[in-house]
Amino acid sequence: NSLLHGFDGREHGHIQISAAIEADVVLLQYRDDGRGMDAATQRRVFEPFFTTKRGQGGSGLGMHILFNLVTRLLGGSVQCESAPDQGVCFSMRFPKDAAHPA
Repeated sequence: NSLLHGFDGREHGHIQISAAIEADVVLLQYRDDGRGMDAATQRRVFEPFFTTKRGQGGSGLGMHILFNLVTRLLGGSVQCESAPDQGVCFSMRFPKDAAHPA
């Protein structure tokens, strides 16, 4: 998504992925320094078939699949923080033992 959306029209960009374990919870954070999203896009980013690239190769399923994997399969949560021209940060939290979601 960063390559298709966040860095569209830019020559360079950075992606940072971090992981940590706090007690029994895995914390994953994905951030980029791309175009970011406005508030309206953030509200819909996890909806199935929502895309800002309709007709340009975007199916609108990538973020929906991520959300469902983390929340339903792993029993966790996903948060999105972004602002136009400020990049994006997705924070995911889920139990270390995904066989027993919290």
